[in-house]
Amino acid sequence: MIPNQEELFRKTLDSLNEKPTEQNMFNMFLKLYPAEWKALKVTFSKFNRSKQFGKTIPLPKPEVSIRKEIRVWLSKQ
Repeated sequence: MIPNQEELFRKTLDSLNEKPTEQNMFNMFLKLYPAEWKALKVTFSKFNRSKQFGKTIPLPKPEVSIRKEIRVWLSKQ
């Protein structure tokens, strides 16, 4: 969902002083990339408002989504 996510996660990891964990990465990502975070939340909000009554498409909240992507990315490192 985030363009050039791999590069952003790499820079976030490089900015950390302690051992990288999902929580540390998430907090640092929010600190370093507020514009990307805001765009993700706006996209989620627009999507939720556009759903028709009775029709639901499961879309995780931005916090859940980014944490999952960080977790997967960290497991590959």
